[in-house]
Amino acid sequence: MTAIKHALQRDIFTPNDERLLSIVNVCKAGKKKRNCFLCATVTTERPVQVNVVKVKKSDKGDFYKRQTAWALRDLAVVDAKDALKENPEFDLHFDKVYKWVASSAVEKNTFISCIWKLNQRYLRKKIDFINVSSQLLEESVPSGESQSVAGGDEEAVDEYQELNAREEQDIEIMMEGCEYAIANAEAFAEKLSRELQVLDGANIQSIMASEKQVNILMKLLDEALKEVDQIEIKLSSYEEMLQSVKEQMDQISESNHLIHLSYTNNVKLLSEIEFLVNHMDLAKGHIKALQEGDLTSSRGIEACTNAADALLQCMNVALCPGHDMLHAVKQQQQRFSDLREQFARRLASHLNSVFVQQGHDQSSTLAQHSVELTLPNHHPFHRDLLRYAKLMEWLKNTDYGKYEGLTKNYMDYLSRLYEREIKDFFEVAKIKMTGTTKEGKKFATLPRKESAVKQETESLHGSSGKLTGSTSSLNKLSVQSSGNRRSQSSSLLDMGNMSASDLDVADRTKFDKIFEQVLSELEPLCLAEQDFISKFFKLQQHQNISGTTNETEEIDGGNLSRSYISGVPQTISSEKDMIRQMMTKIFRCIEPELNNLIALGDKIDSFNSLYMLVKMSHHVWTAQNVDPASFLSTTLGNVLVTVKRNFDKCISNQMKQMDEVKISKKSKVGILPFVAEFEEFAALAESIFKNAERRGDLDKAYTKLIRAVFISVEKVANESQKTPRDVVMMENFHHIFATLSRLKISCLEAEKKEAKLKYTEHLQSYVVYSLGQPLEKLNHFFEGVEARVAQGIREEEVSYQLAFNKQELRKVIKEYPGKEVKKGLDNLYKKVDKHLCEEENLLQVVWHSMQDEFIRQYKHFEGLIARCYPGSGITMEFTIQDILDYCSSIAQSH
Repeated sequence: MTAIKHALQRDIFTPNDERLLSIVNVCKAGKKKRNCFLCATVTTERPVQVNVVKVKKSDKGDFYKRQTAWALRDLAVVDAKDALKENPEFDLHFDKVYKWVASSAVEKNTFISCIWKLNQRYLRKKIDFINVSSQLLEESVPSGESQSVAGGDEEAVDEYQELNAREEQDIEIMMEGCEYAIANAEAFAEKLSRELQVLDGANIQSIMASEKQVNILMKLLDEALKEVDQIEIKLSSYEEMLQSVKEQMDQISESNHLIHLSYTNNVKLLSEIEFLVNHMDLAKGHIKALQEGDLTSSRGIEACTNAADALLQCMNVALCPGHDMLHAVKQQQQRFSDLREQFARRLASHLNSVFVQQGHDQSSTLAQHSVELTLPNHHPFHRDLLRYAKLMEWLKNTDYGKYEGLTKNYMDYLSRLYEREIKDFFEVAKIKMTGTTKEGKKFATLPRKESAVKQETESLHGSSGKLTGSTSSLNKLSVQSSGNRRSQSSSLLDMGNMSASDLDVADRTKFDKIFEQVLSELEPLCLAEQDFISKFFKLQQHQNISGTTNETEEIDGGNLSRSYISGVPQTISSEKDMIRQMMTKIFRCIEPELNNLIALGDKIDSFNSLYMLVKMSHHVWTAQNVDPASFLSTTLGNVLVTVKRNFDKCISNQMKQMDEVKISKKSKVGILPFVAEFEEFAALAESIFKNAERRGDLDKAYTKLIRAVFISVEKVANESQKTPRDVVMMENFHHIFATLSRLKISCLEAEKKEAKLKYTEHLQSYVVYSLGQPLEKLNHFFEGVEARVAQGIREEEVSYQLAFNKQELRKVIKEYPGKEVKKGLDNLYKKVDKHLCEEENLLQVVWHSMQDEFIRQYKHFEGLIARCYPGSGITMEFTIQDILDYCSSIAQSH
């Protein structure tokens, strides 16, 4: 171990200016195969740093390397595991616990002893040495002695001390007196010994000379002890005297404490009495107001309100523990309870009387509204009742049972009052819509034909409305004979349209105004009543009332559920729901009446559903912006569903009528009724839905209707026998295209392009089919020429064919002089005029297209003559200019 120690000092610590003081061969607990050394070192430079260094043998050779170093000041605990038995295990607690096993217990003890001594000398730090034998922990070395710290090397270091300047000077003086000291050390030592003996003798003589002074000092000490005994005796007597004084002072202090305690109790008692008197004493004026106060005048209501608030404060005062056991407090509380019960009963009775009285006054003014489309104004009623709002809040907080009863009575009575008013209001609205009185008599505002149309419509189609009646009239017009079709249809249209078109527009406008007025009257009525309920019954929009559950009471028809015990309510639903439920109970007739009015409007004219959808959507949107969960918003939303259903039904009826339409086999078709209906529907809808919130519903309806119109037009065209299919398609799709172009409906752009395409396609088809081959023989001749060319004969050689020589060509051309051509064109014009209808005015368009087609055929023939008969000089007997003149003359003559 000594060799290893010297090697470590030389190779590792000397280069780092450190001295190795102690070493122990260790391995980690549980890993005995990998040995290392723990070294205790100090630095040679000041201030001295003490470290514990872990040194390990290198795996690549026999030299050692420094692995880890810990400062001794970081060491917290040294645990030797067992102070009685020899045990090689020990723990060092630095930043974490390091468990080691030494090669022997002796090395472990030597290392721990060195750590203890280094701590005592350099650090003076509190390091806990646990389970360490007391023999290893030596006491501190006295300052005047030289003590070993850690082994032989340290002792050698401590024995040698450097001389200071004073010591060096004394030695030099001594050696100057003995010049031979350096040459003869033994003589110098003998001289020093003799001088030391002389000094020892002088010291002994000095001690013997001082014995007399010692005796004198001892005598003085004896006398001082006697004086001390006398002082102690006096102090004891003084202490006895002070003891009696102390007992008297203790008695006085105890008496003062009792006096202070009594005073404190009296002050507290007075404070409690003043608290009870100040907070549980109700003024006589308040008592009189609660018992006899006038609840009809504003001054009396204010006095009763102040008295009720004061009573509530007295009843709700926070008593200290034990107050409720006082007899006077119990009596006062009972008195307050009696006053509260008496005033609550009187207030509830008075408010019930006010409800009845105000209702009678309101009913008296109902007659003046019976002939006008207005609802009675309840503002005066609300204004008078709002004077009692604070008293209602007091009643709600003190006696919820009576508050609940007033709520029920108010709803029951007001629901009957509003039901009478609203039913009369809707009755007036129905009369204004239908023009009939309650007895069913007609107002003389509509012509007889209009009434007949309405009655026929309602009997045949139920609620499909005037639109269906108009369709029936148009269907009748479409089946008239073609002999005098224009005159008959004109007269019938004059008769029918006067009642079913012009008057329809007026009736629809009137219906729209009436429906808007109904909604405009209902909306402020409901909002005013909801605002009044919230203020009068103190129902906030976003608060809940908490309490204990005992018993549930449900209000019939309103689903107003509350649970309460001893007047303290337990809310099953929020107060916002309570407001909505009260409104539902009070205005339970609004939704059925609105639905009946909507059904009537739909029965009068199915197009009224468009007006209703727009108006109802706007009012629903407005109500939802104010409060999405309010009664008004919910009710109008439910009615909007019905209106939307009627609107969808109107669209479905139109589609059904298109599918069921029948045409006459003996008269030409013209513009189909449902095409005209779609134009009427679209024009009306665009005027109604301008800037409307429910534009998307109309766009969906447009898409359904236009597809049904396209399908039905093709169906009728395929079934038509009198009018060619191409004419039916051309005229109706031209009408559809014109309608869509005029109305500029953005969602039907694709259908507009499709209608134009179908119109153009069928126009061309009709022109080609109707024009046919006006120069039939000439056309057959040139078809043969084209056939020979197709067989491979050169065009200039066709004239050598026997059947297609120049003579044959001239013979065929002579059969078509200008006069015959004009006659054929005139017959063609009459035929086209017979096929087309006047409403669409497409005769000139078709005629111009036929003219262009005829000219195209003419140019084709001239081209064949020029190529197949070059230089022959053969030409047609009429020119293109002749064709233009013929067509113009024919068009002007007709």
